[in-house]
Amino acid sequence: MTTTLPPPEPAKIGLMSISDRASAGVYSDEGIPALENWLREVLWNPVSFVTRLIPDEQAGIEATLRELADQEQCCLILTTGGTGPAPRDVTPEATLAVADKVLPGFGEQMRAVSLQFVPTAILSRQVGVIRNKSLIINLPGQPKAIKETLDGVFAAVPYCVDLIGGPYLETHKERIDAFRPKTARRPERAASTGQ
Repeated sequence: MTTTLPPPEPAKIGLMSISDRASAGVYSDEGIPALENWLREVLWNPVSFVTRLIPDEQAGIEATLRELADQEQCCLILTTGGTGPAPRDVTPEATLAVADKVLPGFGEQMRAVSLQFVPTAILSRQVGVIRNKSLIINLPGQPKAIKETLDGVFAAVPYCVDLIGGPYLETHKERIDAFRPKTARRPERAASTGQ
């Protein structure tokens, strides 16, 4: 006898691309589409995205993070861009300024993952933090690097979202096998049946 599982919980996810030139229309933003595509490929959950394309200005980044966490109540906020050592790269400073808690393991693991691909990953200053009931993670700016980084760290994201009171994020196990302790797991959906 098969048990029909309830549908996955809806999730609201904030996506921020931080770039002076893309926000000014000099070129098309590739960060937000890359994030949306990756998340649609990995998550079972129906997702509504709240997107923002803004320049590298610390006050604006802080205000947008507060909006996505406090007003929009996104369970997960992913930023792309502005994490390097250049003078205009202020995403980590803005993220830390709005944080309730810092999760150093995200930054450590993201750099470790990226170092497998490029030696300049050591220059990245990405951080992961919690604000209210939102997990905020800084990601690199290039679509290829976004994918590589998310592939390397996302297994820890669903349980973190659980712990801060967010929806139960379900992943396609063959794509990303989300880790949860046995006591926190729900029945898994089968890839072939969509259940």
